[in-house]
Amino acid sequence: MTSMEMEKSMANRMICDVLDELRKCNSTRNYSYMIALVEEAQTLANRMEAALWNQKDVEHTRKEHKRLKEEIKQLKAEKKKLT
Repeated sequence: MTSMEMEKSMANRMICDVLDELRKCNSTRNYSYMIALVEEAQTLANRMEAALWNQKDVEHTRKEHKRLKEEIKQLKAEKKKLT
């Protein structure tokens, strides 16, 4: 595998792949790259956590938008009554 192919395959790695590689590292007792795998797992977990927070923010924003639209509708109706 060329370095370019390896780089492409690493770009979309899943945390499960990294954990499998950590298990392999342990079973072969080859710990030379274990620290790098732990760092990679941490990075992937951080990205997943950030994505969850982003989804939560989007959901909150949608609810807030809906609430504000309803408030505007009520204010317009109240304004219409007063004029």
